[in-house]
Amino acid sequence: MAPDVVMACCGDVPTLETLAAVSIMHEHLPSLRIRVVNVVDLMKLEPPTEHPHGLSDMDFDELFTKDKPVIFAFHAYPWLIHRLTYRRTNHDNIHVRGYKEEGTITTPFDMTVLNELDRFHLVMDTIDRVPRTGDKGIYLKQQLKDKLIEHKQYIDKNGEDMPEIRNWKWSDPK
Repeated sequence: MAPDVVMACCGDVPTLETLAAVSIMHEHLPSLRIRVVNVVDLMKLEPPTEHPHGLSDMDFDELFTKDKPVIFAFHAYPWLIHRLTYRRTNHDNIHVRGYKEEGTITTPFDMTVLNELDRFHLVMDTIDRVPRTGDKGIYLKQQLKDKLIEHKQYIDKNGEDMPEIRNWKWSDPK
């Protein structure tokens, strides 16, 4: 069955945040069909004519779809993913969250928030790009905005990430 959204990721922190985002969506938007693609070799994003590791157009389209939104969490500059995928069918639907040179001395999770690469922003991106989330999506988006405020207040007071962030672990939603 085709997904409603593809959550792609590359790098340890983006992968963790993507899985946490998927966990939130499983809980609050259970009918949403999500495909997760963890990219280990960036050269797979290019066609085989450009790099020997590259995926064929057919294989790329099979993973990333021809027409669904792709929310791509990346541990470096977003433009690299766009350059590697610019010839692909679904390029216009690839939305990359990555390093924006935002940050200071702060907590690890706050660095992801400052660069909008955190689980909450990834879920909000999905809601913005998948209209069928409807009222549940709108409500969840507001909850996540409130969570970002709670996060900021918590780190300002305690100097560390909230326990639910620090101690998060994947759990099977079934």
